[in-house]
Amino acid sequence: MPHEFSPTRYDKMQYRRCGRSGLLLPAISLGAWETFGGYRGADVARECLFRAFDLGITHFDFANNYGTPPGNAEIVCGQIIRDMPRDELIISSKAGYRMWPGPYGEWGSKKYLVASCDQSLKRMGLEYFDIFYSHRPDPDTPLEETLGALDLLVRQGKALYVGVSSYNGAMFAGSVRICQRHDWAPITIHQPYYNMLSRGIENDLLPHTERAGTGVIAFCPLASGLLTDKYLGGDIPAESRAARKWGRDWVARNLSPERKQKLLALNDIARSRGQTLAQMALAWILRLPAITSALIGASSVKQVEENVAALEKLTFSPEELKQIDEIVPR
Repeated sequence: MPHEFSPTRYDKMQYRRCGRSGLLLPAISLGAWETFGGYRGADVARECLFRAFDLGITHFDFANNYGTPPGNAEIVCGQIIRDMPRDELIISSKAGYRMWPGPYGEWGSKKYLVASCDQSLKRMGLEYFDIFYSHRPDPDTPLEETLGALDLLVRQGKALYVGVSSYNGAMFAGSVRICQRHDWAPITIHQPYYNMLSRGIENDLLPHTERAGTGVIAFCPLASGLLTDKYLGGDIPAESRAARKWGRDWVARNLSPERKQKLLALNDIARSRGQTLAQMALAWILRLPAITSALIGASSVKQVEENVAALEKLTFSPEELKQIDEIVPR
């Protein structure tokens, strides 16, 4: 029997325009990096995707190398998405990291990007992606070739919009100029690493995206779980990625005593706001008009629900922002 989705799914979600494009994205989007098709199986993926959609999340983000083995996230989630209303969804994927042996299996050449897009579409059982990204800049391939490949995918009908990920401000600005000069598909969206513990894009990238009218979706908004309360007690939760995938050494490298004190101080502010640390971290990212969406990962329905609840309080007082800046300065 087909699943019946909530008829009120659009009532509470906030949708933001992606730069100056016609594309609207939910303020919270859901990605599959390392979770679905990775250390979480198809049943959990289905529960999370269905619940997310019921809460108004219409954007689901993938990449060719997501999952274990690489590509498995697209296979697992592609089967789930077939039971969802495709025309109500924004599905994105990316290419840039190593996927197969030999000289054509990674980076930003036209050969690799076009082949990767074709493979991802087959894995997901889709006719097109709503967004297709260059996943990382290629130091050896001319930007003209990479951006020309993205334009080709649009002209072939394999992508509606294109984006880039992890490009610094100067490289992004150069990419915009190239697309304008050739009248190629514009860069509709940029996906950078951004969270309270890593604020570099505020100075380096966001002035360029705002000037270009490009949307921004922040990945790792919770710093791979550090900006939650799961590691504040000292023990590593058995069901966490750190326990099941990364190991105790990852926590030791990324959670120094100094950083833990900062997280505890941020947690105090979150509690005073009536939020969890994760909810405040998401609200803090969305405080900026330049940010279109925060891209979460989730390994349970509970996490999806908690993260979406961040939208209930997005405003910050000047004093709260000052306190946060003192703990985690730019």
